[in-house]
Amino acid sequence: MEVNVLKRKISLRAKRKKSIRSKISGTNECPRVSIFKSNRTVYVQAIDDVKAVTIASCSGKKLGIKANIEGAKTLAKEFANELKKSNINKVVFDRNGYLYHGVVAAFGDCLRENGIEL
Repeated sequence: MEVNVLKRKISLRAKRKKSIRSKISGTNECPRVSIFKSNRTVYVQAIDDVKAVTIASCSGKKLGIKANIEGAKTLAKEFANELKKSNINKVVFDRNGYLYHGVVAAFGDCLRENGIEL
């Protein structure tokens, strides 16, 4: 990929990320669920922005899950179980600048299917 195209792609994601984060915030009762995907794996964490602490987290790398739709669904099931252990049923979804498509959409939909309200 050409250098200028890659720089533009990264800057557009950063712009979307900044726009999203200015509108949402997590609390202890309703934390912000932030997703990060790399080429190999997907990471997700529930964050209380008031206290600036991570309530729950889940890593596809530790579970041996790849960064595809099936892996995102498996990760969402595991993460929903961790949220339920912390007595959390409602969250705010932070797609972290990614488009709500593919892996990110599969994760969000499967989280809803497992009883977490977005």
